[in-house]
Amino acid sequence: MTAEQALAVLAQHRGNAMVITTMGAVGIWPRLSDTPLDFAYMPSAMGEGPALALGLALAQPQRRVIAICGDGSLLMNLGCLVTIANYPAELYLVILDNGLYEVTGGQPIVGSRRIHFGLLAQGAGIRRTYHFTDLQSWEQSAGLCLEPPGPVVIWLEIEGRLGQKTPSPPRSMRDQIERLHRALAIGNV
Repeated sequence: MTAEQALAVLAQHRGNAMVITTMGAVGIWPRLSDTPLDFAYMPSAMGEGPALALGLALAQPQRRVIAICGDGSLLMNLGCLVTIANYPAELYLVILDNGLYEVTGGQPIVGSRRIHFGLLAQGAGIRRTYHFTDLQSWEQSAGLCLEPPGPVVIWLEIEGRLGQKTPSPPRSMRDQIERLHRALAIGNV
């Protein structure tokens, strides 16, 4: 499955969840969803998206938060899995595993396809993990995977795309923060 196909399924099932995208997903998600609850997080350091999503999930316990990150990003911050497991919240971590550091030049990830993200998450204490290697299985199970309780790790093996450039967020960080803040303060989204 491609990243766009995988994310299109997620967009169909996200409901009123906040969605935090990072790295390669930042360039795809705005074509699928553009609500005030979508936040494109492009920091200078990879791997911080799940921690931001956990903070939002803890601050907004009535709302699901979906964090979308790549395999390379997660590998740069594996400790977030332990933190997520020990501060349970309605957090759904979607790992897009393409075996590449896609937006930094397409370098292969060392040990790619031998890394078992489900076992890493379970070893950290996250009980609900799902793994999909094909679009049809993901389409059939996405709704179940995104049901409470969290935390949940959803590991999607996708096709790599060489030649990708680092995407730009659809809005400035300031505009995104203000937009999200208004949506959460009003509570009508």
